[in-house]
This record gives sequence, structure tokens and C-alpha cells, in this order.
Amino acid sequence: MNAVRVAIIGAGGFAREVEWLIRDINRASTGRSFHLLGCLTSDGKDDGRRQVIGDFHWLEQNQGAVDGLVMGIGNPKVRLSLGLELMTRFPALDWPVLIHPSVLIDWRSATIGKGVVICAGVIGTVNVVIGDFAGINLACTIGHEAVIGRGAMLNPSVNVSGGVSIGDAVLVGTGAQILQNLSVGAGAVIGAGAVVTKDVPEGVTVVGVPARPLEKKAS
Repeated sequence: MNAVRVAIIGAGGFAREVEWLIRDINRASTGRSFHLLGCLTSDGKDDGRRQVIGDFHWLEQNQGAVDGLVMGIGNPKVRLSLGLELMTRFPALDWPVLIHPSVLIDWRSATIGKGVVICAGVIGTVNVVIGDFAGINLACTIGHEAVIGRGAMLNPSVNVSGGVSIGDAVLVGTGAQILQNLSVGAGAVIGAGAVVTKDVPEGVTVVGVPARPLEKKAS
């Protein structure tokens, strides 16, 4: 079977982690494998630590040379907006799901969208739903019937309890916990280490234990 030719969208830290993920998938694979072409950024520039092959115009000029795209951007709102934009501009390109070989999840009941990235050590239980372009970073746990919205980003060691609903483009900080059957509205931000004990409205940032809305400084 020929390797799927992919380019990573983005060239920062999370893009490098995605590159590592691809290497581990290829090392363990007995089926689908990936050939990484390089990274694409909006301006064709990088941070000096990753090969950037061009900006998004590169895709227009080289559509025959690439099979799919992988999201390597950590910002949830950018993940979602860029994913939808590129999927519309280049409908023939695939958005393969990248799942580390160490991930444990009930595949029989899981629903996983396009372009999802699930990193090493993640554990999901039953009836988990993960929307398009969502990213689940290292060592997260996801409980039964949990829903992770499109473009949402779970940073390392997040604990999502059963029945939780996380909206589109939500950022959940490292080590945060969201207790059972709660709802986090679209575009919300959960601070690192926060323990969410109540529903979080759309667009609100919460921090602390228990998590409370971040107070805005007086201007």
C-alpha cells in the first residue's frame, strides 16, 4: 500500500508534535502509513525548526503531489477556521485522522470527524464523539458519551468526565478537569489546572479551583 502524502498546516510547536505522531504511526503501522511532505503556513515562513514548503498557494500549484492535510496548529479558533477554509478551497484533499498507536478508545462506539489528531497516551471510553479538526493532546482522558466540538483543543493531561459537552473551538488548558454532565460553550477557554464544576457559557474564560470566570481588569 502506498503511503498517503500529507502536509502539515502550521510550523510551530504543535506541528512538530504532529510530525512525531506521524513517525510513530508509520513505525507501528501494518496498514495505512504517511509520507510527510513538509509544512504549509499562511505566509510561507517558519520558526527556523521545521521545513516549510510554502504557503497555501503551494496547494494550488501542486495538487497532484499531495493527498491530504493535517492540522498542526494549537489555537482552536484558527484550527477550525483554517480547516473549514481549506476544506472548501481544496475539496479533493483528504483530512486523515491521526491516532497514536498507544491510544485506547472504544472504536466500535466512537464517532471521530475529519482531521482529528489524537496524541499518545489518550484514553477514551464508550460513545465518545470528536468533531472535525479537534486536537486531543498527550495523556488526556475522555469519559463515556462525552462530545468534543469541532476545532476544540485539549492540552495535555485534561480529564473530561462522562456526559460532558464541549463546544466548537474551545481551548482546555493543561491538567484541567471538567466534571460529569457539564456543558462548555463554543469559544470558551478553560485555564490550566482548572476544575470545572458548573456549565461554562459561550466565549467565557474560566480559571481556578473551582473554576470561575476570569475577572476583567478595569481600563
